[in-house]
Amino acid sequence: MESKMRKGRARPIRAVVGWVRRRSPKVKASLSVIAGMAALVFLRFIVHDHDKLFVIAEAAHALGISVLIYKLIKERTCAGLSLKTQYLTALFLAVRLYCSFVMEYDIHTVLDCATLATTLWVIYMIRFRLKSSYMKEKDNFAIYYVVLPCAILAFTVHPSTTHNLIDRISWAFCVYLEAVSVLPQLRLMQNTKIVEPFTAHYVFALGVSRFLSCAHWVLQVLDTRGRLLTALGHGLWPPLVLLAEIVQTFILADFCYYYVKSVVGGQLVLRLPSGVV
Repeated sequence: MESKMRKGRARPIRAVVGWVRRRSPKVKASLSVIAGMAALVFLRFIVHDHDKLFVIAEAAHALGISVLIYKLIKERTCAGLSLKTQYLTALFLAVRLYCSFVMEYDIHTVLDCATLATTLWVIYMIRFRLKSSYMKEKDNFAIYYVVLPCAILAFTVHPSTTHNLIDRISWAFCVYLEAVSVLPQLRLMQNTKIVEPFTAHYVFALGVSRFLSCAHWVLQVLDTRGRLLTALGHGLWPPLVLLAEIVQTFILADFCYYYVKSVVGGQLVLRLPSGVV
């Protein structure tokens, strides 16, 4: 009886997913934008303190890391995980922690410390304890493709605050790098085409985290009637901060769609069609 009720509830969702799947790429992109705007409106009315969205975003990231920890401890395998994404994650977290200590120390600093510590542990497990299951040949994204452009962009466009130049460049670098840090993981999943459950849960948690972080910035700009952009400085830096948040959200949007579709369909293993990521 309970299984029949679940199937009955899932049927309308499957119908909607099926309808979306049959639309053209342009229509899908338009629907994604509409869905994102609707979600922003929903969050604006149910979350009164929009600063909390950033904390929730970091909590979602921590939840994703917890899924990885479970996978590495219980499953004793790191198959499907990108070591290069973990390197990039550790790098932008370390830079962001440095900026937090020299610029502003708050709850985000504590959360970043915990996330960095667990990320370093994940790196240790993949490199040393479970290296026999690491898909090195599939994890073939060249990370200098993102590190160098982010560094160059940070030197060129950074905050115009009263902090010293190194601190301002570091702040910009971690913002840009975070936006693209998941690309090696997406490349690995595209190479394998099949994503096992725990890896899929981890990447979906990253997608949720990125969306909530983006929502935090967008809603803060709306709440302050644009004054937040002025507080961030002048020139290209304020719009690039928002662009970085939007980019990292849309990078994972396609994967999140197939993840939800897979969960609704009751599939434990996520199969990605060509060209998704």
